[in-house]
Amino acid sequence: MLDFLADNNLCGQAILRIVSCGNAIIAELLRLSEFIPAVFRLKDRADQQKYGDIIFDFSYFKGPELWESKLEAKPELQDLDEEFRENNIEIVTRFYLAFQSVHKYIVDLNRYLDDLNEGVYIQHTLETVLLNEDGKQLLCEALYLYGVMLLVIDQKIDGEVRERMLVSYYRYSAARSSADSNMDDICKLLRSTGYSSQPGAKRPPNYPESYFQRVPINESFINMVIGRLRSDDIYNQVSAYPLPEHRSTALANQAAMLYVILYFAPSILHTHQAKMREIVDKYFPDNWVISIYMGITVNLADAWEPYKAAKTALNNTLDLSNVREQASRYATVSERMRAQVQQFLKEGYLREEMVLDNIPKLLNCLRDCNVSIRWLMLHTADSACDPNNKRLRQIKDQILTDSRYNPKILFQLLLDTAQFEFILKEMFKHMLSEKQAKWEHYKKEGSERMTELADVFSGVKPLTRVEKNENLQAWFREISKQILSLNYDDSTAAGRKTVQLIQALEEVQEFHQLESNLQVCQFLADTRKFLHQMIRTINIKEEVLITMQIVGDLSFAWQLIDSFTSIMQESIRVNPSMVTKLRATFLKLASALDLPLLRINQANSPDLLSVSQYYSGELVSYVRKVLQIIPESMFTSLLKIIKLQTHDIIEVPTRLDKDKLRDYAQLGPRYEVAKLTHAISIFTEGILMMKTTLVGIIKVDPKQLLEDGIRKELVKRVAFALHRGLIFNPRAKPSELMPKLKELGATMDGFHRSFEYIQDYVNIYGLKIWQEEVSRIINYNVEQECNNFLRTKIQDWQSMYQSTHIPIPKFTPVDESVTFIGRLCREILRITDPKMTCHIDQLNTWYDMKTHQEVTSSRLFSEIQTTLGTFGLNGLDRLLCFMIVKELQNFLSMFQKIILRDRTVQDTLKTLMNAVSPLKSIVANSNKIYFSAIAKTQKIWTAYLEAIMKVGQMQILRQQIANELNYSCRFDSKHLAAALENLNKALLADIEAHYQDPSLPYPKEDNTLLYEITAYLEAAGIHNPLNKIYITTKRLPYFPIVNFLFLIAQLPKLQYNKNLGMVCRKPADPVDWPPLVLGLLTLLKQFHSRYTEQFLALIGQFIRSTVEQCTSQKIPEMPADVVGALLFLEDYVRYTKLPRRVAEAHVPNFIFDEFRTVL
Repeated sequence: MLDFLADNNLCGQAILRIVSCGNAIIAELLRLSEFIPAVFRLKDRADQQKYGDIIFDFSYFKGPELWESKLEAKPELQDLDEEFRENNIEIVTRFYLAFQSVHKYIVDLNRYLDDLNEGVYIQHTLETVLLNEDGKQLLCEALYLYGVMLLVIDQKIDGEVRERMLVSYYRYSAARSSADSNMDDICKLLRSTGYSSQPGAKRPPNYPESYFQRVPINESFINMVIGRLRSDDIYNQVSAYPLPEHRSTALANQAAMLYVILYFAPSILHTHQAKMREIVDKYFPDNWVISIYMGITVNLADAWEPYKAAKTALNNTLDLSNVREQASRYATVSERMRAQVQQFLKEGYLREEMVLDNIPKLLNCLRDCNVSIRWLMLHTADSACDPNNKRLRQIKDQILTDSRYNPKILFQLLLDTAQFEFILKEMFKHMLSEKQAKWEHYKKEGSERMTELADVFSGVKPLTRVEKNENLQAWFREISKQILSLNYDDSTAAGRKTVQLIQALEEVQEFHQLESNLQVCQFLADTRKFLHQMIRTINIKEEVLITMQIVGDLSFAWQLIDSFTSIMQESIRVNPSMVTKLRATFLKLASALDLPLLRINQANSPDLLSVSQYYSGELVSYVRKVLQIIPESMFTSLLKIIKLQTHDIIEVPTRLDKDKLRDYAQLGPRYEVAKLTHAISIFTEGILMMKTTLVGIIKVDPKQLLEDGIRKELVKRVAFALHRGLIFNPRAKPSELMPKLKELGATMDGFHRSFEYIQDYVNIYGLKIWQEEVSRIINYNVEQECNNFLRTKIQDWQSMYQSTHIPIPKFTPVDESVTFIGRLCREILRITDPKMTCHIDQLNTWYDMKTHQEVTSSRLFSEIQTTLGTFGLNGLDRLLCFMIVKELQNFLSMFQKIILRDRTVQDTLKTLMNAVSPLKSIVANSNKIYFSAIAKTQKIWTAYLEAIMKVGQMQILRQQIANELNYSCRFDSKHLAAALENLNKALLADIEAHYQDPSLPYPKEDNTLLYEITAYLEAAGIHNPLNKIYITTKRLPYFPIVNFLFLIAQLPKLQYNKNLGMVCRKPADPVDWPPLVLGLLTLLKQFHSRYTEQFLALIGQFIRSTVEQCTSQKIPEMPADVVGALLFLEDYVRYTKLPRRVAEAHVPNFIFDEFRTVL
């Protein structure tokens, strides 16, 4: 019969593919369970209020039309629904595909069973497959994995969350309507079971058997599988555990499978007492906490409580006298083993000869250690004991007392065992690789000795004084030939023959009285020794390694090991060289990967990489978590060093008097710094001793681990300092902004200095790490803050700044801002509010309108530059851009609402348009026409003014930021600044040339040059925020005339001051000139330039008409409004850097030249 797993055996390959797929699905479910979007849990009030109306559970399916019509009735809900869809469709689809694959898995398994029964696989039936060794393993695994999948889904992804995700997918995805979609079946399979993974939650009735029966499976198949598992040792594990007391450990994997599969046949658990007694006697006579898959633990005392037969059968095991007996036994064994393993681990104890002579003894020691560790770890685990269950608590207390349980001692045993196993494995691998070469060497040596002895007895060699003996000569020659004829490949025959040869050599020594000649004796003893070595060497078998692999399995502790993290970290802190021992433990834990990967590998499945990547990644994360104690301890010492360097140690001046030398020496503090520095370098040494290790399929380089750990700790501390340092009290007078920035600057400087100090002792690039991580923290926070302004938000797993190994912590918001950068930005906007302050452009300073005290100035931005660096200023700039966009969008919707939908306003504007056209003319009776229009539209200007001033204020801030960035760029990196300026000029020249002559080159669509250079230019402050287009706009009727009216409506509130320019008349009715001008300018920039032309023409006409009216009425001085309008034009020309002739096109130049002399 064909080998069941051969490539051309379709029956074997089909079930192998199903099982391989099952392992991959479980890995995907575990991976996804860490990425459940929090909104689907609807845990906190805010989420419930915001998303409660758009996230539904399965009650949605009772009347989808009703729910959808509710949504359609409210446009804001539709908008939220659309935004939610855009942000979550990707992750929801991924979950749906995982759920779909679970359903497809069981459908495939059922189809395979039907094919077997219908005789599709000609030679195979269900019975023959179950007789085949591989076949029965795979069939049992296939059903077991399906059970595990269902349990994992329920444990990791709550039922309500599943339902909400499935409904969201159903509503948002187009794929649901396709004919092959089996949405209904998936929903039936995965609807909520009522189970909750929260501690203390009650178990739903008939759980999990009713859940397992949602998709019917062939009953006779289930019963045959249970029968096989009850009677056979399907994995032949017992051969690795010859001792009867180890039998339950040998069959542990099979016991886990049986536990899961029994839920498919709950009648056995309920009523079949004999079967349950047999199962318990075989698998659970001395254990009741089992690991079902990759460390998911179950306590049978709790799990089998509702089932009568199972509970009765288990009572013998859970009898307190049995519990006491087992606990005491394992306590004794583990104590004995600890002493034995420590003896073995002594330097120089494990030599090759010793190992080869004592293989059974060493393996027995390993078995005892691993079985004890397994039993103690599982039965004392917190996760396996529900604290509310009195009986379980009682049993656990009994175990803790009788086994004299001490987690530190158990952990020490685990460490030593792992180290012992690791050394033995390495020795065996080494001996196996050299086995044949050594054997041949011993054979050659032994044969040569015999040939030499034959020569000795020939009597030819003069020095030996041995009489000639032809018989002995011939006999030794024959023995030499016999040794040479030993065949390495036929080890059994060679072994027997070697033993006979050894006996022959002993006999020849006795019978021929050869003891008298020491030389001959020596030769015979050497040859016997070589023959002994040959027997030892031929006994080095790979089976020993395989047994060690089976015995050393630690997959049951995949999750439990976490409870030992604090012990590991404590021992590392006390003795950093512990890391080398931990390495062996991590490698032992990595052996757990063999379980899920074995079948995937056999099936040559493409999932191999992703599954091994997932489990290896999990393990590496755990290694990082344990070793994080090293950077943490380093930073604790660093903080002390910073404190000493900044507060205690005085800087030594370049020249000092001899008698002051002692004062400056400061031996005490300097000794303390040296001691702390030494401690840090010891920690570094500890982690670097670990050597590069392959954990699963991920190569772990200790230097990289150390650097990542240092980065992680730095990020944690800097992020916390930024979060805590930038929390402002809006009621504080004066603002806390500058003091807080100064304080934070000192903290950041402390970090920076200490990092610089430590880099040589730890051998890392301090400055590089500092800049990369600080920029990442700030950019990430800016990104999260800007999410508020985006429909499609950037999730953490999509962010280019967030990382799994070096995560940037998130803090709960303390006000409307999400992060510190938002708080900083809003505080700056609050203190420079144009309603409260007046900005003097020439001084770059803001003054309070009422008290005329300075509020802040451009020094603020140099302070931010010192504290947060270029990244901070640049991030602030980006955030301001988003805020300007939001303001401009709000402005447009307001324009629609208060102007375009208001008939009276429209009529007024129409009348005015007719009165002032053509724009080149002069308006007769201008005062009356203009001011009546202003009076009729008075109500719209308050909101209009607020929007314009907000934009103007942000533009001023952006200008200040650009100035500061440019200034520091020219100082700190003058070459970069010069290169960027020249490249910018050259690019603009080329683009202008292209527009003059289109045959010249121009960057193509896919060329990112312009996009990339913009980022550089903005970071270096080589840009003008006033020229930026923030939003795309459509044509708006009346736009120029509304802005013109708005401007002349504001002019009476302002007056001209020779020293300060235009200032507010009454603080009660505040208007600040620079934000007003810049806001209007930015707004006009967003529209087509002809609007600006019309706007300027309207101002020109206003100036000409008013001056004309004054002249005709013989009023000598220029009206204040005309002065204001002229100043506006002047400022407009200055800010936009346009030539003056733009304004002179609308106002005669003599008025421009004269008006300042008149003032």
